[in-house]
Amino acid sequence: QVQLVESGGGLVQAGGSLSVSCAASGRTFSNYAMGWFRQAPGKEREFVGAISWGGTSTMYADSVKGRFTISRDNAKNTVYLQMNSLKPEDTAVYYCAASPNYPLKLHRLYSAWGQGTQVTVSS
Repeated sequence: QVQLVESGGGLVQAGGSLSVSCAASGRTFSNYAMGWFRQAPGKEREFVGAISWGGTSTMYADSVKGRFTISRDNAKNTVYLQMNSLKPEDTAVYYCAASPNYPLKLHRLYSAWGQGTQVTVSS
């Protein structure tokens, strides 16, 4: 099983940018497609986007399309989520997840999860 650790969350003003990272260990990282999800208080976990094994394909939720970018560096076993033009409604705990399959929007289909990192966008 691959182990995942997110980092880079924090507090940012609306309209600002923030990048979060997810470092993987334990298994061959390039064998996994990676997803990003978020969960706000009192809400269900929401798909943000995903990236294929080699990074050549990405997909995004409509709510973040054009503002968020997912990338990965398989040499560093790391996937990134660059968030621009942030809005207060982007406030949530952000999770990375790994799956042998791509593309997947359903969180229950991902086999490994990080612990999450808090992103707070102030108005």
